[in-house]
Amino acid sequence: MNLTPKKIVAELDRYIIGQNSAKRAVAVALRNRYRRSKLTEEQREEITPKNIIMKGPTGVGKTEIARRLAKLVKAPFVKVEATKFTEVGYVGRDVESMIRDLAEVSVRLVKEEKIKEVKDKALKTVEMILVKPLSMQIPKKDGMSDEAHLGTVIEDYRAGKLDDFIVELELTETHKTMNVMPGSGIELNIGDIFGGMIPKNKKKRKIKVSDAKKILFDQESEKLIDNDSVNVEAIRRAEQEGIIFIDEIDKIAAKGNQGGPDVSREGVQRDILPIVEGCSVTTKYGAIRTDFILFIAAGAFHISNISDLIPELQGRFPICVTLESLSEKDFINILTKPDNSITSQYAQLLAVDNIRLIFKDDAIEEIAKIAASENENKENIGARRLHTVMELLLEDISFNAGGLDVMTDVVIDKKYVLETLDKEVNSLNLRKYIL
Repeated sequence: MNLTPKKIVAELDRYIIGQNSAKRAVAVALRNRYRRSKLTEEQREEITPKNIIMKGPTGVGKTEIARRLAKLVKAPFVKVEATKFTEVGYVGRDVESMIRDLAEVSVRLVKEEKIKEVKDKALKTVEMILVKPLSMQIPKKDGMSDEAHLGTVIEDYRAGKLDDFIVELELTETHKTMNVMPGSGIELNIGDIFGGMIPKNKKKRKIKVSDAKKILFDQESEKLIDNDSVNVEAIRRAEQEGIIFIDEIDKIAAKGNQGGPDVSREGVQRDILPIVEGCSVTTKYGAIRTDFILFIAAGAFHISNISDLIPELQGRFPICVTLESLSEKDFINILTKPDNSITSQYAQLLAVDNIRLIFKDDAIEEIAKIAASENENKENIGARRLHTVMELLLEDISFNAGGLDVMTDVVIDKKYVLETLDKEVNSLNLRKYIL
């Protein structure tokens, strides 16, 4: 798929309402990665990603934009909270752990792809392992040859008819992991350290065929995959395609040159700086250069400003975009337009219990109005307010659902919304008169 910036924005529009400036910025950053990949190696070394800071209140789509962007191109993606990191001497995680987390995600992505490539071969091996004990366990019909009996067992196995049967298998136990440096986040498998020096333990277990299929598939897939090549590819992807989303960066922005906790905040910034500038971080899969990882930082910046970050860190985030607070109209669009809209999610959930939810337009407008008013008069939590309103609205329906044999229509209109959320609506009306 040739993802031009316009196509990237169009894909993001399927899940996120508004915030066009932020979408355009990340779309250009992603496209620049593709453009860079087409250059010579010498040229690529000189071009680094232009990192982005997203400024906006909570619940307006900052994290979702970054997550969907990574998902779009199947890039390794990690979300971290800036407040979890501290300088040496304070309690917290080491900043390099974000790169190690990215390596883990990258390895998992590559391994999943490799497993898909060997899936058919692994399933065939699993079938051969399980069919033999099953054929001995299932009685043979009178007059049936061994070959015909085995063929019948194989057919039943493939059809899933034998999933509840119990089989006894000799399974290999995995080695335990050990923490190399407490607090560092570095864990190594004992088998990785000592290789073949430690024999693998085997234990006989009686388990269902359905469970045996999963365990044996994992084991057989592992045998067919070259872990060294997986690690090399994972390191390459983490370096060249990785995206790290640093949330709540405003919480480590020290306002003014004060003492106390602000010293720690500036220390966190200085710890993060070399990671963003470009350095080499050692992981259990190999060293990762951070020069070409795309960093997207985000924060509300209610109390502090972007200018309160240390100049060196500001310089590493040259692109700044502001995300707007959500309006009543935005809430209407969020409830109806995205592929994973909230109304469709609730409709799908309740359809399991034979309830067909039908939302009228006037109900959608009233829900949006209540959510917007709640955000205005209480804490502004963005689109998350819709989840609160919807849970209150559908609480009785969700609680009483179940036991219906036929699909039943439940219509949600403006009258139902006002009656159900009467307490919330009245408190909003009363708040207008409180100075």
